[in-house]
Amino acid sequence: MSPTALPAAGPEHGHVTFLGAGPGDPGLLTLRAVEALSNADVLVAEHEVLDVIRTHARQGVSVVQTDADPSSVSPPGTGTPQLTVVDGTSTPAAVPGGAPDAAHLVMEAARGGRRVVRAVSGDPGLDTCAAEEMLACAAAGVPFEVVPGVAAAVGVPAYAGVPLRDADGADVRFVDARTASDRCWSEVGASDSTVVVSTTLDSVAGAAAELVSAGRKPDTPLSVTIAGTTTRQRTWTATLGTIAQTLKQAKVLPSPDGGRPVIAVVGERSAAARRDQLSWFESKPLFGWKVLVPRTKEQAASLSDQLRSYGAVPHEVPTIAVEPPRTPQQMERAVKGLVTGRYEWIAFTSVNAVKAVREKFEEYGLDARAFAGIKVAAVGEQTAKALVAFGVKPDLVPSGEQSAAGLLEDWPPYDPVFDPIDRVFLPRADIATETLVAGLIDLGWEVDDVTAYRTVRASPPPAETREAIKGGGFDAVLFTSSSTVRNLVGIAGKPHNVTVIACIGPATAKTAEEHGLRVDVMAPEPSVHKLAEALADFGMKRRAAALEAGDPVTRPSERRPGARRRRSTT
Repeated sequence: MSPTALPAAGPEHGHVTFLGAGPGDPGLLTLRAVEALSNADVLVAEHEVLDVIRTHARQGVSVVQTDADPSSVSPPGTGTPQLTVVDGTSTPAAVPGGAPDAAHLVMEAARGGRRVVRAVSGDPGLDTCAAEEMLACAAAGVPFEVVPGVAAAVGVPAYAGVPLRDADGADVRFVDARTASDRCWSEVGASDSTVVVSTTLDSVAGAAAELVSAGRKPDTPLSVTIAGTTTRQRTWTATLGTIAQTLKQAKVLPSPDGGRPVIAVVGERSAAARRDQLSWFESKPLFGWKVLVPRTKEQAASLSDQLRSYGAVPHEVPTIAVEPPRTPQQMERAVKGLVTGRYEWIAFTSVNAVKAVREKFEEYGLDARAFAGIKVAAVGEQTAKALVAFGVKPDLVPSGEQSAAGLLEDWPPYDPVFDPIDRVFLPRADIATETLVAGLIDLGWEVDDVTAYRTVRASPPPAETREAIKGGGFDAVLFTSSSTVRNLVGIAGKPHNVTVIACIGPATAKTAEEHGLRVDVMAPEPSVHKLAEALADFGMKRRAAALEAGDPVTRPSERRPGARRRRSTT
């Protein structure tokens, strides 16, 4: 436990953790923040902050939302508080007492000895007025602690490639344009320090004018970043004198979202020439790309993490549902055979096969010890990880291609001298190919080819997702098998022709083409991770070509009819 952790909450007052959630990227939460969230009984936060922290909270934790309208960008505490549950299964209801501000919400939530996390965007001491809520706790005798977070004024410039200081050093001034006095503008205008201005999109030009009036030269470089540290981040570079025209030419103003917060950095360190070299985040190969991953959530987890590392926004849509076999007797006999010594090997060709055997084991009160004396093979790394999670270390994983063919290349032939038993248990899907069975027989083995589970077409995704697929709302789709092509088209429709189609191999590409899709990317080998790498390489080359031609870097979805108009409101 952290040395800063508070003792157990008292029966009457509970205790409160004021927690900085950072400027938007969930990866910027501190280890202490994650620890506090995992122990919380109640979360108090605005909607956007809840999206950052909720994955670290335990199931069933109460959530007090301080803004009634999720799309609202009004200051905390101005909406009607709502109470819900983090798993999304309950109906929002009014908070008892109808407390009108965040301080009262926190006090109400802390009653009865509960542990409350009051999460705010950025850092509690710099980005919000959390001090007022802390004073209220102190006055009421409610113990509290503060978990600092990455402040927006520091984190956003870092993600925009705008360092605030360099080897020469410089004073750095932080200004909130919404509350800055004339004296404040005069002081920063008269200095040559780097100025970090917290303001809104439609107020940037006004803040620039204030600095020019106070003495800053109109040609002083300026960078403006909106939605900083998220995959919606956009940065514009200009000068104090040209920023209004730059935003107008970029068609981001006027906009209904002009009230959204931005961070502007004024000074030589925000110059475009430096940012071209230091813009590490927005220059990721798939930055901002919305990528459809038609796999189950369990299967897509590591792939989605890889896509996020390239700057993409993965959207998982299951196309296949897994169900028990229609006749379970064969599977039951095979599992009993494992225990009685019928098999020399068991071969797992998917994570779902591991899950099916594990569930059958649990049904009989068995655990991983039942594999004692049996050699275990896994078709690839993901299947091997599922076995390790079950408590079984596989004896054989392909050293080359992670497929049935790769498994056969490393599989030893049956040797009656060294192998007391000549039989292999192969639990698999009902639609699996016969490649592995035929190969094992050729190597001298007897195979019990058992249907462990059935794969059926999943239910259609929500209407909004179906419309995005057919209307070009996705930038790319990753197809990892022929069945994902057929099932996605069957349940959701054919992807729009602006969407980049990426396939795991020739067979999958052929199926995509048979469905009228243009295949843009193919993995160099049949691996989901190589497929993601190939898509990232495609995105990098596409970006480089746009820059070389002097064109703006856009996402594929921005080429569809009407996309320019919609993009201008983000």
